[in-house]
Order: sequence, then structure tokens, then C-alpha cells
Amino acid sequence: MAVDELQAVIQRCQVLEEADFKGEDFNLFQVAGQKCLEDGYAAQLLEVIQNEKNKVIIKNMGWNLISPLVRCILVYKQEDDKREHCLKILDQLAQLCNPKELFLGLLEQIEQTSGDQVCQTVMLLLQPLQTVLLKLQNKKAYSVGLSLAMIMNQLTPLPVPYTKQQIQEDKLGLCQCCNAVVDFAKPFVNEVVKNMEKSEYNDMELKEELLKFCMKSLKYPLLTAQLEQLEGIEEHPFRHFAAEIIDILWNIRELMPLVFLHHKGKSPHWENEEFADIERKNCADSLACLSYLVFVQHFGTDCFPVVFSPSYLLQCNMTHIEVLLKR
Repeated sequence: MAVDELQAVIQRCQVLEEADFKGEDFNLFQVAGQKCLEDGYAAQLLEVIQNEKNKVIIKNMGWNLISPLVRCILVYKQEDDKREHCLKILDQLAQLCNPKELFLGLLEQIEQTSGDQVCQTVMLLLQPLQTVLLKLQNKKAYSVGLSLAMIMNQLTPLPVPYTKQQIQEDKLGLCQCCNAVVDFAKPFVNEVVKNMEKSEYNDMELKEELLKFCMKSLKYPLLTAQLEQLEGIEEHPFRHFAAEIIDILWNIRELMPLVFLHHKGKSPHWENEEFADIERKNCADSLACLSYLVFVQHFGTDCFPVVFSPSYLLQCNMTHIEVLLKR
């Protein structure tokens, strides 16, 4: 029986010091834990994980359960008790596991998902991923940036719902997922804002990663999204997403430079000219979308303390028009 196998592994490891865990122990724990999940013994596995005596074991080995756990959660129906137990296991792992190992395990799951499970998987893992990132001390900016880039790369191949019916159905969950990703990013935005208020603060890495995320979001999904108000949709998901992206840019003090100076921070140097051209094209698309959001849809204009002349408004709009005409 799967639970007996797991208990045998647990009893064997409980008497070992953390430094004495071997590869065989990790493999046995993973196989037994996976079998428990697949055979429907999630409740018993949850008890093992919640047992204080197993804290060190879970800290070191728990991340191995992420892959079978995600598979089971996606299979079980919403009202299934087994699904609820699996969700609690996921929450416990986020609290107890070694942050570095769990971070890599969560990213691996996001990277491996595809098709109609992309948004489901991303939304499932955003909360534990955020919990883990907030615990990281070293390379936090890099890890946040890697997470956001990985998530956006997985979302980008998905078609953007355009008609009212498509937006309401949100068949693949993209509308819901985009707004969940913004919520995921908010603690890191708040951290940047808090740090920027310190006069001696000069670490811009996290700010740059958030800026990259905003630029990517402006190109996808916002450049091709339907952003007009739609009758019958009280809160338009892409308008909400657009407003949140504008808010992030304002809060990290990049909205004004981007709108007025078309400045986008440090640009990577590409040896390959083809990559450089792609980078310039992506930047142009993002800035065009930003101009459209601000000067046509009027997102964020309440932030600006100046009065714009008609000629300046036209000039900014032309940036958007020219880019769209070339598409």
C-alpha cells in the first residue's frame, strides 16, 4: 500500500541527520509520495507533511512532489475533497520547503506546461511561487525577473480573446491569468517603491525586471487586445490589466520617461544584428501600445501634472499610428 511505503521511508529518514540524506532517500520519498497522490491518498500524505516530526524531511525532499501534485490537482474536479487536500499540500510545501529548491521546481512546472493547461497551471502556482520569492534573499531580483519572463513566454503563444463573447467565455483562462500575474507582481512593486523612497538606495535590478515585465505586457496581450468599453461587461479584463500595468509604471517612476522621452532603461547589447532588430521592434510595439493607452484610451492621464498641447498629443498618437500601419 502506498501509505505504508511512505511511512517506511519517513521512519527511515526520521533517524537521520539532515546532512546524511542520500539520493536514494530522495527517490524513495518521491516515488512513495507520488503513489499516494495517484492512488487517492492525498489526505494521508497531508498528515505526513503537517507532522512536526517530519519538518526536516519535508524541507529537503518536499519539492519533489510538485510535479505529481500539479497533475492531480488539474485532474480532480473543483468540488472533490482530494483536490482540496492537494491544494493544502501545495500550500504547506510553499511554507516548509527549501525556497531555492522549491523555486526551481515551480518554475520547471510552468516551463513544462502547454496548450489549454498553461493558464490553469500558472494560476495554480502563482501563490506558492510568490511565497517562495518573498523568502529569497540572494538573487531575488533575478528570480522575480526569471519568473515573470517564464510566465509571459508561456502565455504569449495563446490567442488573445477579442470579441465580447470570447472575452466573456475566456476559454483558455487568459483574461483571468493576466490579472492574476499582476497581483503576483504587486509585492515586488511595493518593495521597489519602498526602497526608492530611501535616498541612499541605488539597487535598480528589481525595478528593471518589473519594467521588462510591463514592456512585454504592452506588446502581449495589450497591443492586440480589444480595449474599447463593451456593453454588458462591467469590468473589462484587458482594460483592468492595462490600468494595472500603467499603475506599475507610474509607481516605479517609469511612466513619464517612457511617454515623454521614449526611454526604456538599459538595452541589451546583441552581437547578432537580427536579435538587435527584434529587440528594437519589440520596444517600438510596446511604446506604441503605451501611447495608445495614454493618449487614445486615456489610461493614467490623471497622473500627469502638465497640460498637453494638441500638437504634442498628435505627435504622441502618430507614434502609435505609424507602428500599427507597418504591422
